Order: sequence, then structure tokens, then C-alpha cells
Amino acid sequence: MGYTMDWLLLFAWVPMLSSLLVEVSGEHSASLTAIMDERFMKECVDRHNAARSSVQPPASDMLHMTWDEGLAIAARAWARNCEYRHNDRRSHPVFSSVGENIWTGRPPSSYTVKKVIDGWVNEKEDYTYTTTECKQVCGHYTQVVWASTYKVGCAVQICPNGVKGFDDKELKEGALFVCNYAPAGNWGGQPYQRGNQCTGCVGECKGQLCHNQTRDKQQSYNWSPDWDPALSSCGPSCAAVLIIRPLALLATFLAAYIVQNCYPNIFCYE
Repeated sequence: MGYTMDWLLLFAWVPMLSSLLVEVSGEHSASLTAIMDERFMKECVDRHNAARSSVQPPASDMLHMTWDEGLAIAARAWARNCEYRHNDRRSHPVFSSVGENIWTGRPPSSYTVKKVIDGWVNEKEDYTYTTTECKQVCGHYTQVVWASTYKVGCAVQICPNGVKGFDDKELKEGALFVCNYAPAGNWGGQPYQRGNQCTGCVGECKGQLCHNQTRDKQQSYNWSPDWDPALSSCGPSCAAVLIIRPLALLATFLAAYIVQNCYPNIFCYE
């Protein structure tokens, strides 16, 4: 009787264990870093704020930037497309305007938060503040240091078959890094007002940036973009769940049937 009950318990645990293993393995195969990983969030925010606090000429109205979960969710959803182009869908449940920076590279190990954001910031060498002219590409930099932008959310995705629109001829594994910003920058003119730091802001001045408790507060969003590829496709992990769960359920019923017929006098008590 003891052995029979042990087998029953084992079969009962199969659906939960198999689902857990599939979901965990699927998560790690899809992304390099979880969007709500504390170290990831902190590094993204800190590197943005470091660039914002050290602009030249100095800024009088530069807002302190903080993480936004909704922007990160949208960044992750868009990165899942593994396509090197900007998002043209609505990207936040609250903010009506969202800016975006994207980066791609291969192999995935070539990616680090520092490398990507420093690359965007280094575009300042080609940007002239007084004339707003750009020798080459400067849009990533101006979005990073856009004074009225105060929220950021980022995500990085592994693309096993390469990134569309980026060296399409060779399908090699790469990484796609996306940062979303709100309110959006790059809508014309200079990214910030020149002057003594914080003199043009309302609120506290810390680290040469303007802080505000209401503005800096983090919020959680029970929201997912309806255009997220994960909602419309069933990848390997999803397929595994659909196969394993019915088989595990069938095994559970089979075990119960065998026990009931072979050992009709066995009762289970709590």
C-alpha cells in the first residue's frame, strides 16, 4: 500500500513540476536578463542619469530619470520580434508619447548595458548643441539627455536566427536591446535648456538632476501589449506545456484507476 500511495503522489506532482521546468527553461532561453531584475534596472537607470547629469553645456532643467515597468514590458514585447526597426504601435497604457532607442549585435555575449548605453552617449561627439546639428547619428544621444523625459524601461532579447533588418544574409544568433522613454524626446529643438544645474526645475536637486517624489515613484501595470508576439505564437516552451500537461493528467487518471481496481479497500485520509 505504501508503494502505491507513493506512486500516486508522484503522478499528482508531474503536471506542476513539468510546467515549472518548462516555464523556467523557456524564460532563460528567451532573454538575457529579466526586465525586473534589480541589478539590470539599476544599471540602466544609473547610466542614463550619469549621462544626463554631465551634459556639456550644463542643463538647468534636466529631470532625474527612474524606471518604469510599463515601458520595460513594451520594450520586451517589441524586442521579441527580433527586428531592427522602431516600434510603430502604442507602447504604454498611460503615456501617450513614447521614445525608443534600439541596439543590436552578435554574438549575444557582445552585449552589455554599459557598452550599449555608452555607445548611444558617445554620439555627443557628433552633436552640436548650439545649432542642434548632427554630423552622423545623434538621435540616441539626444533621447538619453532629453530634459523632460523622466521614465525609462529596457529589455534585451536573444534572437537565435539573427535580427531582421541587420545583416539579413547571415542568420547568426544575436541580441536586440530596446529602451523606451516617456514622455518621448526628439520632437524638435534642443534637448535641454542651458544654464546652472537645477535652476530651471521645481523640486529637489540631487546629483545635478531635478527630483520629485510623485514623478520618481515607481508604478506596477497589469498590462501587456496586444501586439506582443508571445500572445499570438506558441514557441517550443508553449508547445511543450500543451503536450506534457495532458499526458501528465492522463497518467494521473490511469494511476488512480489502477489503484481503485487493484486495491479497492485502500482509503486515503488527510
